[in-house]
Amino acid sequence: MIVREAKSTDIEQIQIVRNSVTENMLSNPNLVTDTDCYQFLFERGKGWVCEINNQIVGFSIVDLKENNIWALFLDPNHEKKGIGKQLHDIMLDWYFLQTQEKVWLGTAPNTRAEGFYKKQGWTVVGMHGKETKFEMTFEDWIN
Repeated sequence: MIVREAKSTDIEQIQIVRNSVTENMLSNPNLVTDTDCYQFLFERGKGWVCEINNQIVGFSIVDLKENNIWALFLDPNHEKKGIGKQLHDIMLDWYFLQTQEKVWLGTAPNTRAEGFYKKQGWTVVGMHGKETKFEMTFEDWIN
């Protein structure tokens, strides 16, 4: 298992993972384009992937422009192996080296993802549309 920074050549496999999830599914897979992925990975922020046998099984992307976690997704066949936590931690370590601004994310209520973020120390601050909105401060992350 290798966790590394995402490359532009990873976008195709990132899209496959994004569209394989069973929670927080896109209503229309065409809503997130390869161009969107490229912009968030290389113009707005940074991303990481987890590879097993040269196959991407998870990824995370943080957006510095909106101080937002844009994505953290795993192939359902690779859940509960610690991959999500590794991707989460490397992403937040990098984010807080760039800025001390709080970061936020939204996820569907009553999902495994919501439980995951609570376990990682995120604070629920309300709703963002139909999603639960979480925030993480620099102080909370370093402690």
